[in-house]
Amino acid sequence: MTAPIYMDYNATAPIRESVIEMVAAAMQTVGNPSSVHTAGRGARRLVEEARAKVAALAGSRSRDVTFCSGGTEASNAVIRGSGAASIIVSEVEHDCGLAAAKLAGVPSYILGVSTNGLADLEQLRMLLAVAPAPALVSVMLANNETGVLQPVREIADIAHEFGARMHTDAVQAAGKISLDFSALGADYLTLSSHKIGGPQGVGAVITAPTAPLAPLIAGGGQELGRRSGTENVAGIAGFGVAAIEAMDDLADTGRIEVMRDRFEAAVSDHANTVRFIGREALRTANTSCVAMPGVKGETQVMHFDLNGICLSSGSACSSGKVKVSHVLSAMGYDADTANASIRVSLGRLSKESDIDALITAWKSLYDRTAGRAAR
Repeated sequence: MTAPIYMDYNATAPIRESVIEMVAAAMQTVGNPSSVHTAGRGARRLVEEARAKVAALAGSRSRDVTFCSGGTEASNAVIRGSGAASIIVSEVEHDCGLAAAKLAGVPSYILGVSTNGLADLEQLRMLLAVAPAPALVSVMLANNETGVLQPVREIADIAHEFGARMHTDAVQAAGKISLDFSALGADYLTLSSHKIGGPQGVGAVITAPTAPLAPLIAGGGQELGRRSGTENVAGIAGFGVAAIEAMDDLADTGRIEVMRDRFEAAVSDHANTVRFIGREALRTANTSCVAMPGVKGETQVMHFDLNGICLSSGSACSSGKVKVSHVLSAMGYDADTANASIRVSLGRLSKESDIDALITAWKSLYDRTAGRAAR
């Protein structure tokens, strides 16, 4: 069988061969990284080497990297463990950020966005003026559905004016834009391994030197007491390899952006009713969120799958129920448009021939459905 064309990098990136080799080698290393004997020190060495590599990806210090089970745990750890008296979270955050804010046990506030998906900075000032201090502001760097990039430095500066701290979920930004923790001005930054071609089930919290982080998981005091539990040595070692290679991927950003733009230009020329979500804002180069009028996202996903192309719908499925994308709703799109959206997310293995196949499949579906209705 022909291998499918994979265009769902924002969901999970194909694991790198070098990562598989590292994970396999690490799994043959016996030893608990908390043990002081030779075997334990060998395991600890793998963890600390990976910590330095992830720190390089984030532009931070190694000592400020705390490993955990993934981006969801990382965001929960920050939002529920920062010691904030209130939480301000943007309306377009990943579900884990929104859910964590509700469970934090302190007042939480929703920060609205523009039609381009950008945080409302004037509203942020208003919320900070009334929110119990100290507040935590949580705004993701790159959106998982639209690729829209937030002005994190400006948001962090505003937060600091009011004595608040700032967290940015950089899961979708890593490997797509250069990260510099200090330049971003955030107090916390969170990452996930499998979004950059590393193993699933591994992530990290990056903390500023003065930022508190109460443990979400208590126990043996691993990770400087910030996250207890024996470290996932093999997964962490693989994360480190992926982090280094993800920085190298930045040189490929231009090629990926050209392919993304070629797809968008082709469908725009074919159908002037198509909607590109967040296109007017700065976006990650690999992401296109596009709505085909009158055709549900799930229908489109099935059509592309039958044509050998893997991509995602703009709506999310939970417990067998499809719900409208909260991201697109926050941006002011109606339910029909939100339900008609798909997300194309490219990556390091994407080829021009993949774009040719995508364009052909998109036009075919449009001509049989939305195009026919338009005529």
